[in-house]
Amino acid sequence: MDESKQKIALFIDADNAPAGKFEDVLSEVAKYGVVTIRKAYGNWKKASLKGWEDLLHEYAIQPVQQYDLSKGKNASDIALVIDAMDVMYTKDIDVMCFVSSDCDFTPMVTRALAEGKVVLGFGERKTPAPFVNACSKFLFLDQKPEKSDTDEAPTKNIKSDTKLINLLRQAIEATEEDDGWAALGPVGSHISNKTSFDTRNYGYKNLSSLIKAIDLFELKRGPGNSYLVRDVRKKKTG
Repeated sequence: MDESKQKIALFIDADNAPAGKFEDVLSEVAKYGVVTIRKAYGNWKKASLKGWEDLLHEYAIQPVQQYDLSKGKNASDIALVIDAMDVMYTKDIDVMCFVSSDCDFTPMVTRALAEGKVVLGFGERKTPAPFVNACSKFLFLDQKPEKSDTDEAPTKNIKSDTKLINLLRQAIEATEEDDGWAALGPVGSHISNKTSFDTRNYGYKNLSSLIKAIDLFELKRGPGNSYLVRDVRKKKTG
């Protein structure tokens, strides 16, 4: 299907998402198609939701009122999940988006994926890993400023991120040729098939910038000006 024609349903957990980043959400979602359903859930009598309330008319978001039925329980989560399930089975929707930093939606995301939907997640860095990893793609709304190819080397934090380095190495190994070099496109696709990876969450605008910043990998231009990448450990043996 032409991605520009994909129909998208957007569900916002207003209690657990920053209103000030909504334009970033729309900008990202626009890459996948047209948003035909926009709903935001919360207790709209709360002063804390004023930021979201100001956006309702501007972006044609349908507010769904949910009173706090009991202390410590979020009725909005339940209402959102019920509506999302209803939309998934009764509407012609290709992509489902959830804006929240709450892990309660993980089962919903898993079910949507099982039904063949693309699932986009948006939240802050406090979002629990199960929710982040369950999505087809998850973007942190409080992401680090993007660095370009010409920026300085990464901090120790990113180079010591064992999970990230292993993810990159495994993807390269799975797609490499006999000489150890792998085309960057297939590397990125392999990673996307495994997890909700997005280079912007690490502060880099694309995969080539991220890999170039880590001195554990070699990067060079290949056919058609595309990038090729190789684990430096292969250089010593090949």
